[in-house]
Amino acid sequence: MSKSSLDIGPYWEFRHGTGPLIGVALHAGHNLRAEIIPLLAMDEEQRFREEDPYSDYWTQVCSTQILTLRSRFEVDLNRPREQAIYQTPGDAWGIQVWNKPLDKSVVEESLAEHDRFYQILGKELRKIENNTGRFVVLDFHSYNHRRDGPDAPPADPELNPEINIGTGSLNRPLWDGVVDGFISAVNNFDFFGRHLDVRENVNFRGRYLAQFVHEHFPDSGCVLAIEVRKFFMDEWTGLVDSRQVAALREAFRLGAAAIIMELH
Repeated sequence: MSKSSLDIGPYWEFRHGTGPLIGVALHAGHNLRAEIIPLLAMDEEQRFREEDPYSDYWTQVCSTQILTLRSRFEVDLNRPREQAIYQTPGDAWGIQVWNKPLDKSVVEESLAEHDRFYQILGKELRKIENNTGRFVVLDFHSYNHRRDGPDAPPADPELNPEINIGTGSLNRPLWDGVVDGFISAVNNFDFFGRHLDVRENVNFRGRYLAQFVHEHFPDSGCVLAIEVRKFFMDEWTGLVDSRQVAALREAFRLGAAAIIMELH
């Protein structure tokens, strides 16, 4: 399928396909604009640990892809505007992000990026709605589960599924077939001789992207916020098991196919 990219600057990339599926990776980006780098108190390794590497790879199961190129530490597009800049450790898992409080001009430029993204996203989703009627956004993320350190026990798996599907702001009855079909397909996938632990709304319910879509497209837009526990990589060293990343993409491909069948 041919792709064309919407040229909207160095912050994100829209890859246009056809059909009702949109894959989004809001936290896959790692770049920062030059003026921000000297202001950071955290090192690059620490920043990478809190980003969502490889989530952009999983968006390939969708015909249309939206990828961020900038780090969530410049602006977090999955938080509301007033929370999109991590200004205190309480905003960022206890991490001291900045050497000193940010100047107003730095904050305003980052927030302008947030504004532009959602203005363009709304217009692009309206075009897709006009073409397909209903559409589904697969909002890919990953999350840490060894926050106590590389040698400490991991977080309780009962409270941290391998794949958490967030549907907290979704009109669930309207989209039962889509949600249940996706979860069933991913859960039934043969993941190296076992089944993945896929559960809904255990510790993530979806954040601002989902809320934005469900507010502006209440009858036509569905967002599944997909949080993948970083069992496929070492979150402290950054080493990744590429076989597991690829297998997860195949599981998500089957989930995407189940959604298409339901929409038709």
